[in-house]
Order: sequence, then C-alpha cells, then structure tokens
Amino acid sequence: MSASFPGELLYTPDHEWLLKKSDTVVRIGITEYAQDQLGDVVFVQLPDDDAEVTSGDSFAEVESTKSVSDIFAPLAGRVVAVNGELDSSPDLINSDPYGEGWIVEIEAPSPEDLEAALGELLDADGYKALTAEA
Repeated sequence: MSASFPGELLYTPDHEWLLKKSDTVVRIGITEYAQDQLGDVVFVQLPDDDAEVTSGDSFAEVESTKSVSDIFAPLAGRVVAVNGELDSSPDLINSDPYGEGWIVEIEAPSPEDLEAALGELLDADGYKALTAEA
C-alpha cells in the first residue's frame, strides 16, 4: 500500500501529523505510514483533557498487535480535546488516520509559540522523502 501525504498537514520525523485549527490550536494524529508500520491498532492511551504537554515528551501511547508506540508532543501546550471515540474504536487510527482517527488537540500558549513550533516541521514532500528513506 502506498501511503498518502495530505498537503494541508505538517509532519514530524516521529510520524505524527498536525493540522492547524486556529491561531493557537493544532489537531494531532499519527500518519498513514505510521499506522501501516504498526499494524492493527488495538488500544490508545489518551492524555487527560487539560493536561500540560512538553515539546518532545510522550503524551499518549498507541498499542498495536505488533508493538506499543509513544506519541510525542511536537509543541508545548495544553490538551484542549481528546478523541474519545478511540476508547471504543482504536481501529479508527488504521481506517481513517487523517480524519476520524485523530488523537488530540493541543493549544499553544500563544500564536507566536505555535508558529515557531510549526516552523520546525516537515511539509508533505519532506515527510514523503523521509519515509522513502526508511
């Protein structure tokens, strides 16, 4: 299967995607490439709503039939939404990684903080090149 790389998203080298929702909020999930490498997702450990996250630290876990993988925060901020659907349907990460399979929304302290964090990420072409090397 060839993975898709939606152009409106930004990507981390750790295989998370980000979609800017507002001046300070991003939605985060794992990429189609990542879910394909993991195999069937059977459980997602979500952070608490309102949890503070630190850039580079693990804030969630995705457990598959093959392994358990940490999800790393691509920016510092506060969790403002979690995808509760994943509690009963973790397979949404496999079936719709860029849609219904999103994991959290994080709010950065300021628009400037968000823009600085987003500036460190890969665009679709950069991420596609990264996965081609894997």
